[in-house]
Amino acid sequence: MKLLNKIIGAVVLPAMLLGTAGAAVSADVIELKLSHYVPAGHGMHRDFMEPWARELEKRTNGQVKVTIHPGGTQLGVITKQYDQVRSGIVDIAMGLHGIPRGRFPRTSITDLPFLAETADGASKVLWALYPKYLAEEHPGVKMLALFGHNAGLIHTKGRQVKTMEDLKGLRIRTPSAAASEMLTFLGATPQGLPPTQVYESIQKGVLDGTLFPWDPVNSFKLFEVLDYHLDAGVYSVSFYFAMNQKKYDSLPEDVRAVIDDMSGDALVAKFGPWWDAWDVPGREKAEGRGNTIVKLSPQERQRWRDALAPMADAWLTKLESESGVANAREIYSEAQRLSAEFEK
Repeated sequence: MKLLNKIIGAVVLPAMLLGTAGAAVSADVIELKLSHYVPAGHGMHRDFMEPWARELEKRTNGQVKVTIHPGGTQLGVITKQYDQVRSGIVDIAMGLHGIPRGRFPRTSITDLPFLAETADGASKVLWALYPKYLAEEHPGVKMLALFGHNAGLIHTKGRQVKTMEDLKGLRIRTPSAAASEMLTFLGATPQGLPPTQVYESIQKGVLDGTLFPWDPVNSFKLFEVLDYHLDAGVYSVSFYFAMNQKKYDSLPEDVRAVIDDMSGDALVAKFGPWWDAWDVPGREKAEGRGNTIVKLSPQERQRWRDALAPMADAWLTKLESESGVANAREIYSEAQRLSAEFEK
């Protein structure tokens, strides 16, 4: 009997210790949830967030594991991204400042017309503005990057837009409140919709067109339901890539150091080349279908600038009087200065 007990002890005890050790190792793994609203096939997921997550895992030697929840999943809802990351439902989120509307009045200044031409310039302007002017309206998060897209186009079905007059009465999907105001000044009727609802709305005739850069034309297959594309280059919108502040603060120092090294200036600098690459398939798909693509003429572009100057002034006045952004004009002036610098 004693011999049997010794044999059992020799087998069972090491197994128990091994199981305990395995549990301890598992408990040491830091699991992070990252959510965003675009499809898993989108360039943002494929080239940006997926590699970023795997690089974080690699550089922390497996100490961190990142699970991504893209658009179409329970955590991938565009209207909930900021609330989810701020409350800790997810640890990291990528979202669009313009949805839901009115949440980020200071940041909305960077959406004003003719402020940005390229994703590189827009992203660097946003990041330069953030510490002094924008951080206060992003409570509860550690901002990892801000970025914008290449100046967008006006895409339509059934009716070509080449001038301001062509826009009158058209129902156009808009990504932000500032872009909505721009469309109103130009005579269109803005419609606020998530990107995922645009295809069906155009197909059914609920929308006449949409504001987008080229990349969603491919990723949301909009080339199938559009006929005309005006390279207007009059607007950009802003995005955030943020981490729950409490979660960030709770991480070991070495993990925080890796996240810091992978974020900020180093990450912001990548969005220009990324977006240039993301835009190519959208244009190619539109060309392949035989869609008509034109660029806003210099003369017409100046007409739009003149027409939209009062809109920008009214927007800043509204921010000052209704949103409590007393230094709205200072932010706008600095954004213009930075844009002139970075767009060189």
